Amino acid sequence: MIQEKRLPLDNLESFPGRWLGGLSLIIAPILLVVAALLRIQFNFFFPDQLAAYETHPTLMLTSYSLFFIGMVLLFPAVLILVQLISKNKPRLGFWGGLLVIVGLFARAFHSGVDHFAFQIVKSETVDVAADFIGDFYGMFHIVNILNFSILFGWIVLAIGAYLSKVFGWFRSLALGLMFALAIGVLKGTNMTTIISLIGLCLAFPPLGVQVLKSGTKPKLKAVLFYIFIIVLVLCSWLFMSEMERPH
Repeated sequence: MIQEKRLPLDNLESFPGRWLGGLSLIIAPILLVVAALLRIQFNFFFPDQLAAYETHPTLMLTSYSLFFIGMVLLFPAVLILVQLISKNKPRLGFWGGLLVIVGLFARAFHSGVDHFAFQIVKSETVDVAADFIGDFYGMFHIVNILNFSILFGWIVLAIGAYLSKVFGWFRSLALGLMFALAIGVLKGTNMTTIISLIGLCLAFPPLGVQVLKSGTKPKLKAVLFYIFIIVLVLCSWLFMSEMERPH
C-alpha cells in the first residue's frame, strides 16, 4: 500500500476544510457502525423494524438518528477524498464524488420516510405502519432513479482512490464494499451491512487521522465558530423537543 507520507495532503483548506473533513472521515464511519450494531438484534426487513420500534422506541430512534447523522457527515468526508483523488485523476474524482453525494441525498430521503413510519407506529399501530410502507414500495418517486448512484458511486470513488494512489489496493477494495450497503427505507442490519461498514472504517478513519495531523492547530476563531454551531444545534433540538411535548 502507499505510504502515508506520500499522500498529497497539502492545499486542503477549501471547503470543507482540513478539520471538518478530517473529523468527518473519523466520526462518520464510527456512527454508522454504532447505528448498525444497535439494531442488529432485530430482523432486517421493515415489518420487524417497525415492531422493534414499538417495543424499543428509544433504541431504534437512536439507531436511525445516528445512521442519518453518519450519512450527513459522509458528505464532507467524501469531499476531502475527492480533493485528493482529483490531484491526479480529476475525472474519476468528479464522477465518483458526484455519484456518492447524490446517493447520500437519496439516503437522506429514505431517512425521512423512516421517521414518518415510526410516527405512524406511535400514533396508530404497527400493522397500519407496515401496510403504509408496503404500499410505498410500489410507488414511483424521483429518488428511485438515484438508486444506481448509491450502488456505483462508491465503486467509482474506490477506483479513483486506487488509480490516484491515495489508497493502496486493500483500502480501495475496502471502500468499494460500501456499494453493497442496502438501499431503501427501514433497513435493519445483516452481515452485508457489517462487511460494508467495516470496509468504510478501514478506509476513512486512517485517512482522517492523516488529514488532521498534516495541518496546524485550528485558530481560536474557528474553534469558537464550531462551538457556536454545536450550541445552535443543541438549542434547536431542545426547542423542537419542547414543542413536541403534549401541553
